[in-house]
Amino acid sequence: MKKESEAILLRIFISESDKFAGKPLSKHLVEFFKKEGLSGATVLRGIEGFGKTSHLHTTSILRLSDDLPIVVEVVDRKENIARIKPQLGEFIKDGLITEEEVKIVFYENNKSSEN
Repeated sequence: MKKESEAILLRIFISESDKFAGKPLSKHLVEFFKKEGLSGATVLRGIEGFGKTSHLHTTSILRLSDDLPIVVEVVDRKENIARIKPQLGEFIKDGLITEEEVKIVFYENNKSSEN
């Protein structure tokens, strides 16, 4: 069965070295989103990038970086994203957050969960 709905996508651009309460910020954000009951989140690790300082971070063997770009994506209904957005400033001290309206197309599996 196909279900479609409108939603908001937040993309949070941070660095692999960013921490909150002693743990990687990306891990903290995913745990926070789960605790808040959001639909889901994904962490993507970039192979190359730069931010406002123009310092290049790369996986190139000649310039191996341990501070690669990280993107955390979270998608949910507008009201749920609006509820958690004010709290993000407590965790994210240096980064970029983008927001866009998206259409969710969800395919439901009607098979039993016995597989």
